Amino acid sequence: MSPSPADIRRAVAVLRAGGLVAFPTETVYGLGADASQPAAVQRVFAVKGRPADHPVIVHLADAEALGEWAAEVPPAAALLAARCWPGPLTVIVRRAAGVPDEVTGGLETVGLRVPDQPVALALLREFAEQGAGGIAAPSANRFGRVSPTTAADVRADLGDAVDLVLDGGACRVGVESTIVDCTRAEPAILRLGGLARERIEELLGQPVPVRRVEGGAGDVRAPGTLVSHYAPDARVVMVDAASLARAADEALGRGLRVGVIGEKLPHDLPVGVAVLAEPVDDADYARHLYRHLRAADAAGLDTVLAIVPDQVGIGAAVADRLRRAAHVVEGGT
Repeated sequence: MSPSPADIRRAVAVLRAGGLVAFPTETVYGLGADASQPAAVQRVFAVKGRPADHPVIVHLADAEALGEWAAEVPPAAALLAARCWPGPLTVIVRRAAGVPDEVTGGLETVGLRVPDQPVALALLREFAEQGAGGIAAPSANRFGRVSPTTAADVRADLGDAVDLVLDGGACRVGVESTIVDCTRAEPAILRLGGLARERIEELLGQPVPVRRVEGGAGDVRAPGTLVSHYAPDARVVMVDAASLARAADEALGRGLRVGVIGEKLPHDLPVGVAVLAEPVDDADYARHLYRHLRAADAAGLDTVLAIVPDQVGIGAAVADRLRRAAHVVEGGT
C-alpha cells in the first residue's frame, strides 16, 4: 500500500524537526534530511558512515527550484532540467550562497535533481509547500555497499537509525541517476546512470564525454564515483558469455560457492552453480541488479560471475556498477 497523504505529512514533520526519512525514487531509495539543516545532513553522514567530503544530491520538487540552489544556471543545465526532470538525472552546478557545506562536501558545486516517482514527488511538493526547500538524500544504505531498491533493503541496512521509512514498492529503474557536470564550458558525465548518455548527447546536440573523477584539486566530486562502490560481500567477477562456464569451473574447483548473472546464459554451466538471474534485457538487468547482489550475500555465495551487457543505453550503467562492485580499475584489475 502506498503512503497516504497523512503519511507524507508525518514525513515532512520528521524532516522539519531534523529527522531522517527514507523514501523511494525511481532509481534507488534515498536517505533524506532537510538540506537547509546542517545538523540533520551531518546525521545522514553518520548513519551511512559516509566521508564528510563526499557530496550528496539535493532533491527538488520541480525544475523551477533549480535557480534557488544554483549561483547560476548554465544553458546545458537549464535544457537538461527542462527536458529530463522529473527523471533519473542529476546536474552539477555552482552552488548558491546559502547552500550548506555539509551538503556539498565543502565544494563550490551542488548536485540537484527532481525524481520521477509519485511518493518522492508527493513528499517533495508537501515539503516545499510548507516553506522548506530541498531534501538532501544519498542512497539509504551503508556507504559503499549495495544500494537499496526496496523499503525492506533500507530496514535491513539501517534499522532504527532511520526515523521513518516510506514504502513505495520496488524502484522502477534500479540504478542511480546519471550525473552531468554543467559547471564547465563542455558538459561531462561524472556517473553513468538511469538516463542514457545517448539521450543527453541528443538533447545537447554534441558529444558528452564520461569523465573519470580522479580526486584532484580541480575535480568536481560526485556521489557514487569511487573506484570501489556498490559492493556486496561476495566477490564480483566480470566475464563474457564465452568464458563464463570455464570461470565457474575454476571457481568451483577452488571450493567456492558460485552464482551467475547475465543475459542469455550458456546452457553448459557446471553443476553446483547458482543462477541468480537471467535478465531479459538491459533495463531488466538494471532494475534488479542490486536485488541479485543482495541475494548472493543472503545465499552465502563467495563469487558472483556477471556477464557484462553491451555498454550502450542503460547497459553502460550496469557495466559501470559491476566494474565498481568488482573494483576493476581501467587498465588493470
